Amino acid sequence: MERIDRYQIRGVRQPIERVNFAGRIVDFWSPGVPTNHLLIAHDGQNVFKRDTFSGRRSWRMVQTAIKVAAEVGIVPPTIIAVFHSRSAENPWGRIHDLAPQDPYQNGVTAAGETNDEISLEDLQGNRYLEQITEVIVPAICEEAGSDFSSIDKAIIGSSMGGLASLYAISKRPDFFSTSLALSPHWLAGEKPLVDALIDSLPTPGTNRIWMSHGTGGHDSKYGPFQKYADQKMRDIGWTDEDFATRVYNRSGHNERSWAKYLADPIRFWLATSK
Repeated sequence: MERIDRYQIRGVRQPIERVNFAGRIVDFWSPGVPTNHLLIAHDGQNVFKRDTFSGRRSWRMVQTAIKVAAEVGIVPPTIIAVFHSRSAENPWGRIHDLAPQDPYQNGVTAAGETNDEISLEDLQGNRYLEQITEVIVPAICEEAGSDFSSIDKAIIGSSMGGLASLYAISKRPDFFSTSLALSPHWLAGEKPLVDALIDSLPTPGTNRIWMSHGTGGHDSKYGPFQKYADQKMRDIGWTDEDFATRVYNRSGHNERSWAKYLADPIRFWLATSK
């Protein structure tokens, strides 16, 4: 882990640390005191710092987590923002990191615009997840003074990051307690992708899952697939105790929209893990 930057964000006392893990850039924030919670975010470019945003606004994840933790009466979580691999030299890097590798390589056909972006032999989702669980999280927990073995770990993402969050908990339910999937991009594989991801989830009763989408912009296309996913979740035994699904009217497919309701999924996680 090579430290490459430290910077402040508005309204937050503790700094953000930027580090490099063998070419993978990661930003992380720690509350400065011991915490029992850790949140890992995909698309780390959009989480904290303006100079790496792909849109016009960040997730404001630290500020929201601090607010929700105060409501619940706990110490805020450490937050790890993992950058994807897209670059001028690697234009499909984000897709290759975040696309659920096993479903695609086991027969799910990429659909819509994603069909042009997914090269099966180049998918890196399993390696990406392994780097998070085996390298990045243990190193940052040690740096932040957290007990890696006992800290409650949730994973969050939107769009392809939403799919990656569901995939992560299906692959490592022992590692992640909770998956927060905002606007999961079901259009990338339609119902066969829904089937593959929902069928691979852990048995209900131990982990918790959040899914949500808006009704504006790109999110307006997700409704039928999310309803199908919701019904599958109920059919296999997920209840309101461990599964939440939400629709946000007029919310779109962008960081501004996700930031507006970010408190809800974070509260879903922190309030029940207390």
